[in-house]
Amino acid sequence: MNQPIIPASDKIDLLRGIDHIGISASFVVHDGQGNVLLQKRSQRCRDEQGRWDVGGGAIEFGEPLEDAVRREIREELMAEPLAIDFLTVYDAHRVSADGLPTHWVAIMHAVKIDPTKVSIGEPHKIDEIGWFTSDTLPTPLHSQFWKSYEVALKKGIVK
Repeated sequence: MNQPIIPASDKIDLLRGIDHIGISASFVVHDGQGNVLLQKRSQRCRDEQGRWDVGGGAIEFGEPLEDAVRREIREELMAEPLAIDFLTVYDAHRVSADGLPTHWVAIMHAVKIDPTKVSIGEPHKIDEIGWFTSDTLPTPLHSQFWKSYEVALKKGIVK
């Protein structure tokens, strides 16, 4: 199917999650021993700055879901997934740093990685990373954190 060619001057730059629903390839990163890797969001993130979160990012047009998960793991954590397993899907309604309502659909996965291979790949978005258990979770946590973490707990992926 041929798509019409739209001149650059006629294109509209829509913002994911604000002008239309954003869809993210998101993940709970674990080491296979019950520990979870969390990221502290930097002041340059679009929302929830300074909060600890699981990982994820927008799926690009035409990108297969598992490829998006792999790409985001590489970008954020400089590591290769050892295993990727579907967890859940949920609606994420939040407010942007500019006070605008946002709506994302998060497609969550559990991703096993080698803890010795992890480092911050996006220092402009991630201030800090760390390995935790349920007894040692940092604060403050992202507003959507428990929607995926509870599923990972029930499946025995994290302790």
